[in-house]
Amino acid sequence: MRKELSASKKEKRQNSALFFILFVVVLAILAVIVHFLTGGMFLEARNAQIILSNSIYPTFIAWGLCFLFACGYTDLSIGGVVVLGSFASCAFGNLYGYPGVILGGLITGILLIFVNFTIFAFTKIPSWIASISLAIVYEAIGVFLRVHSVTKPYVDAELSRNFRDLGQFPVNVILLVAGFIFVYFLYNRTTIGVNIRAVGGNKAVARVLGVNILRTLLWVGLICGLLIGASSVIQQSYNVKTFAMAGMTSIVLLFKPLAIALLAQILQKWINIIVAVPFCSLIIYAVFSLMTFFGVPSGTLQDVFLGIFLIVFGIGGQKKVNEVVK
Repeated sequence: MRKELSASKKEKRQNSALFFILFVVVLAILAVIVHFLTGGMFLEARNAQIILSNSIYPTFIAWGLCFLFACGYTDLSIGGVVVLGSFASCAFGNLYGYPGVILGGLITGILLIFVNFTIFAFTKIPSWIASISLAIVYEAIGVFLRVHSVTKPYVDAELSRNFRDLGQFPVNVILLVAGFIFVYFLYNRTTIGVNIRAVGGNKAVARVLGVNILRTLLWVGLICGLLIGASSVIQQSYNVKTFAMAGMTSIVLLFKPLAIALLAQILQKWINIIVAVPFCSLIIYAVFSLMTFFGVPSGTLQDVFLGIFLIVFGIGGQKKVNEVVK
């Protein structure tokens, strides 16, 4: 029996490796075809670098969503957290340099997402309802900081040119690789990762097996907060300036990472979801770059396609789920 299980696992790993290789080869072939269709501009170094750089900070958010989905929760306030984290990264970065850039974003992300999960864990409010309320609160805080005479000069400023390297090529790629190693190990090779997936699979069974549900949810808050904070740091370093959002518009910042995470869910039958996320991010941003090449207006028709992607990927990623996702 033990030998049969070992052989089954080995065969599964081999099949996954083969699918991954074929997946990468197909993507490469499609990229070359698109390159010729765009007159040799799609894979031009500058455009490839832009696609890669644009895909990195949403990748960190999508990784955070993987942990959220794994434990069966939803957080719609993430966009508001990214805005506040970016504000903190800019304000403290301009004051204290790279330590301020890094700690400003990370501490804000960890603190706010941990607050979210504390509320999720200690109340019976469905996470999607609580997170909508929290999104409104975070947007209001962002607008207040943006208009108040004391804080406006700090959050309405651009990040100094001396402290933007974390969002620029190739430093952002190094951060992506480091983030991947950290997230992959945490999700797949630690007790915390196993417990998170157990809670999402069946909370009652996980409790019987000795999983501390409350502690696990708080761990999710810390991990997701760290990833959202890292995304804020990279986003601010790349885009230089962040604007306050109101009227629930911060949810827009979640749409592309959500599409990435849902597409990765579809692929996780063959590819580990943490591995799939950065590739899915590249696919999503390459598609939008391609639409720009072909004259599809950004902000209108591109948003229509994004909505279609979310519906299609959502159907594919949730087709085996028999109950409403929290």
